[in-house]
Amino acid sequence: MTPLDTNRNGNGNGDGIGAADNPLRPEFWKKPAGEIDAFFARLRAGREPVFFPYRPARPGSGSGSGSGSGSYGFHALTRHAQITEVSRRPDLFASAPSSSTLEDRSPAFGNSAEGSLLHMDAPRHTVMRRVVARAFNPSGLRRHDGMIAAAARRVVDELLEKTPCDFVTEAAVQLPLRAICAIVGVPASAYEDVVRATDTITGIANTTDRTGLDAVAEAVTYFSTLMGDLARLRRGNPADDVTTTLVRATVDGRPLTDAELGAFLRILLVGGNDTTRSTLAHMLHLLTDNPGQKQLLLADLPGRMPGAVEETLRHATPGTWMRRNVTRDTAVDGHPLRAGDRIILYYNSANRDEDVFDRPHAFDIGRSPNPHLSFGGPSPHHCLGAHLARRESGLFYRELLTRAPGIHATAPPAHTYSGLIHGISRLPCAR
Repeated sequence: MTPLDTNRNGNGNGDGIGAADNPLRPEFWKKPAGEIDAFFARLRAGREPVFFPYRPARPGSGSGSGSGSGSYGFHALTRHAQITEVSRRPDLFASAPSSSTLEDRSPAFGNSAEGSLLHMDAPRHTVMRRVVARAFNPSGLRRHDGMIAAAARRVVDELLEKTPCDFVTEAAVQLPLRAICAIVGVPASAYEDVVRATDTITGIANTTDRTGLDAVAEAVTYFSTLMGDLARLRRGNPADDVTTTLVRATVDGRPLTDAELGAFLRILLVGGNDTTRSTLAHMLHLLTDNPGQKQLLLADLPGRMPGAVEETLRHATPGTWMRRNVTRDTAVDGHPLRAGDRIILYYNSANRDEDVFDRPHAFDIGRSPNPHLSFGGPSPHHCLGAHLARRESGLFYRELLTRAPGIHATAPPAHTYSGLIHGISRLPCAR
């Protein structure tokens, strides 16, 4: 048992762990990146999962104790091998009733039958994911290469006209937004509202106040309304987009319900924006801070770009964690877990695991192999948009660095953590 393990303290009140030292609390993620890394290094050194007490902010928001000790909380898994093991066993470690919130999901997200793919398990998850999986696999995305490349050129055109400027607003937000909206079939007139609703949804992990919850409910309603409008349009005027695929799809012999369509749109637009937006911004920051690595990349853009994208994904880990829920008594690394326990898979920590990565804190675009877990572990829930994020990032940076090899960040980034997402909200840049 590690010194930080309060799993058997008898009261579950987090004795010895202040709010700022608990990675389930918003305060923790306001710490400097070095302190966050050092904290997770301590947890990894303990070798076994660590239990953190956590009191639900909303009465009745969690059912069951969430821990073998009878207190409400979460077991933190921080090592690469632990997270890989859990990811491979969705029968033991379920996504329902929630995988992206510390507490059980708000009613605003709908019931388990109509909610997001993130919170589903087999067999329903298997059937529902299959509806759109083909559109986002490598062969399905190949037909969008021309569109993505054209969007990258336009975004680079606009960025270079405006520099010096904020890279996040002018580039990192723009490319993934335009690409996923084109693939899904969302018109440009909706772009600003999509970004606003996406930002609200990704803040849900630490949203506990009434105002925040109301904003989340409003964002969910927006996506449902938008999907309703798109579905009506595509039923009468089909096109080569994912919305047309969805309105034509059947599950168990029936069309998708309005709620199911809305949940699909939500996961596609939120997931299709966030990871790539964060990756693009982190990559400029990392290349600026590591000029030797940037010179290596510039010397062979086609050959080294894939490695640079993968290393950015590992080093930045845009998706920080996901939750899983124990379905029956089991153990991880010999650490007992009981049915009903909640666990958090900390991908940011796994991507710094000294057992897997040499010099894990270094940014090394030649790192090989690079088995990072930034899109989740090997499981049915591996990120649906992983191929799209890689393709967008590679095409964009080949275009940008070919035309403006001197582009760089001119100030430190403004990091944003919802706990769930490690993003950058502002990054000034110049040519």
